[in-house]
Amino acid sequence: MGCGLANPAGLAMQVRREGEDVVCDHVFDSRQVGAPGLAHGGAVAAACDDLFGFVLYLVAEPAVTRTLEVGYRRPVRLGITHRIRARLVHREGRKLHLVAEGTDPDGVLCFDARAVFIVVGIEHFTRYGPARFEHVFAPPAPPTSSGTSANDQETTS
Repeated sequence: MGCGLANPAGLAMQVRREGEDVVCDHVFDSRQVGAPGLAHGGAVAAACDDLFGFVLYLVAEPAVTRTLEVGYRRPVRLGITHRIRARLVHREGRKLHLVAEGTDPDGVLCFDARAVFIVVGIEHFTRYGPARFEHVFAPPAPPTSSGTSANDQETTS
């Protein structure tokens, strides 16, 4: 739904790592319209939830969303690039506390989000159907000759 390119109605988010954050530059389009010219709040929430899922690449453990709260600060306009940034704030046992913010091209905060994810075993997913996670929860890649790891590259799932 969020980043998967196989869904023609999906968000097709292109995500990259910047230090301890995951970031995407996303344009909401007419498929995500809420009010005329504006993104639907559910599409904004889906983008945040999906981006939080990419933080799990850095945590290197599977987890699921327990709570998600989105604050809509300004209208989220269609057809312009919004930078969405997410990160882990802290961990409490199995609870992962995450935050995100979305800004417009002028750097104005349009929305923010907070979530709690719960770390689960792989069997949580495999009991519902076939699932492969080796690419997500494998050990970090060794640094390349440029000094960055393969995990610092742009990712799309």
